[in-house]
Amino acid sequence: MESIILSKSQARKIILHAAGLACRAQFGTGIEAVYRVIDHLGFVQLDTNYVVERAHHHVFAARVPDYETQWLSELCEDGHIFEYFTSDAGYIPMHDFRFTLPVKKAFKTQRQPLTKPEINLMEQILDRVEREEALMIGDFENDRVEASSGWWDWRPAKVALERLYLNGELMIRRTKGFQKVYHLPLDLVPQETDMTTPTDEEYARFVVRRTLGALGLASVKEIAWRARYVKGNLVKKELEKMAQNGEVKTVIVEGLKGPLYLLPDQELNLEISSEVFILSPFDILNVFRHRLKDFFNFDYQIECFVPAPKRQYGYFSLPILAGELFIARMDAKADRKLKMLIVHNIHFEQVDIEPIIIEKFVQALKAFIHFNQCREVVFKKSNNEVYLEMISDSFS
Repeated sequence: MESIILSKSQARKIILHAAGLACRAQFGTGIEAVYRVIDHLGFVQLDTNYVVERAHHHVFAARVPDYETQWLSELCEDGHIFEYFTSDAGYIPMHDFRFTLPVKKAFKTQRQPLTKPEINLMEQILDRVEREEALMIGDFENDRVEASSGWWDWRPAKVALERLYLNGELMIRRTKGFQKVYHLPLDLVPQETDMTTPTDEEYARFVVRRTLGALGLASVKEIAWRARYVKGNLVKKELEKMAQNGEVKTVIVEGLKGPLYLLPDQELNLEISSEVFILSPFDILNVFRHRLKDFFNFDYQIECFVPAPKRQYGYFSLPILAGELFIARMDAKADRKLKMLIVHNIHFEQVDIEPIIIEKFVQALKAFIHFNQCREVVFKKSNNEVYLEMISDSFS
């Protein structure tokens, strides 16, 4: 079984094509393009952080130039996508519904046994949702009887709702304010949807194909990450079988440890544009930080989880990609009352940036300001005053 040998540049281009960042509007425009992004990636992670527009909207705005935030809700309402877990919470194409069933089974069977009161509460809540069709946590009285030190400090009704959701007995949609509304699956899943449970082998092979489609090339650990909630999954075993019979190809990237894997129909000699993208920390390109370092020589960490005195770049720094090179990271916050994007810090990497790339960065920044429903921008500081002045002059 002969391995394919790739340069790092070839590998980067494969990764960027798979991520949908090879050029502007790689998947087109309009709500159809939003669906194509989800269908291609198989999963788009959501996040509640609202320093700038939420991560899932940010992912689409970077790839679909005319993106409107209500399109996600419309796709959910039309039954094209739904929210659930793979490696994290996110949006999934409805035709992949059956492959969430092993995850739901894992959440139900791999946790601590429930007490009788917990079981009774879940049955009562499920009965109420069946009668009232849709409920939010605010529809339940505060049932906390003592200070909680339990699951995320949630009160019992919230814990019960989330358990029913993770089990698959309830599904959720979101309000405009991003609050969860709990429904029965029967009300949200189209009748024609395949709901048969895949075998363990089917599930593992699905995870392999889906992950490689989204990452371009990946290690066994990165592939298995998408199945991390299903303990004892067969991803590693089935990946080995798929490699042996040619369903996936093994890859060696110059200067990196292997093996890596890619799909057999993956084109190897790709080209990408020099477009500039302002990316979310939770973008699929940035989920595995070691990949950024290995393939792009970009040492990145989201610092909202780092104690303030130890932060180097800012609370919520956004990676800035130009072609196949990360040129900067930008710590920004949207002041929605003042309609102003506050750029606390633009830290440029130690790379030479041509004036045309600065111009493209400015255009991406203008689109990002509009996307965040802001009208103005203020720049606080940078480690490169020359570049910052070039950018600032474009807004004066």
